[in-house]
Amino acid sequence: MSENESHEVAGSKEPQFTDPDPALWGPARKGAIGQFFAPVAGFGVTISSMFRPAVTEQYPEQKVPTQPRYHGRHQLNRYPDGLERCIGCELCAWACPADAIYVEAGANSPEAQYSPGERFGKVYQINYLRCIFCGYCIQACPTRALTMTNDFEIAGPTREGLIYEKQDLLAPMDEKMLAAPHPMVEGTTDADYYRGEISGPTTSQIDWVREHRPEDPTLATARPEGSK
Repeated sequence: MSENESHEVAGSKEPQFTDPDPALWGPARKGAIGQFFAPVAGFGVTISSMFRPAVTEQYPEQKVPTQPRYHGRHQLNRYPDGLERCIGCELCAWACPADAIYVEAGANSPEAQYSPGERFGKVYQINYLRCIFCGYCIQACPTRALTMTNDFEIAGPTREGLIYEKQDLLAPMDEKMLAAPHPMVEGTTDADYYRGEISGPTTSQIDWVREHRPEDPTLATARPEGSK
């Protein structure tokens, strides 16, 4: 490198950066008429509503249906044969930003099979004093055990009553379901349940419940898979 070239490199300046024109991100400039009406522009919605008829919902005498995807009270679902979907993984509790869910898992056994696989939700609590109904818990659930219903009437006179236990959240038994615990459908695995390949209880499951819990009320309505 020659002496002149080295002198030019040493004397070179860093590129200078300038802020862009504030008008590029600022609000559009208003003309004289726009500036004149600017003070009342913010009241446009208020003024327009003054000339509309009032709509008063006569609740609770007349209940207006909620939107289909309304986030209301939670529900713990069951499989068609009656086994619980919750496997006690606690992902819903970890996803809850308000720390409103408490889950304690239990181990399934041949004598007490509450859900497919090895574990089930032994203790399940939702504190509705904390819940913000964001829906993160149902998105985290890997088995669609937890969903949200359209029920919004959960107010109560005591704080203790707003802590819902597992029995308060479990979905009601549909017709033909067999109450847990009972064995899984013979010849199946938990993956078969997750894929939705179970359509109802089998004769073997009904016989097992009749032998171990002959007083179970669901025996009167349970029907084997495929029967009408």
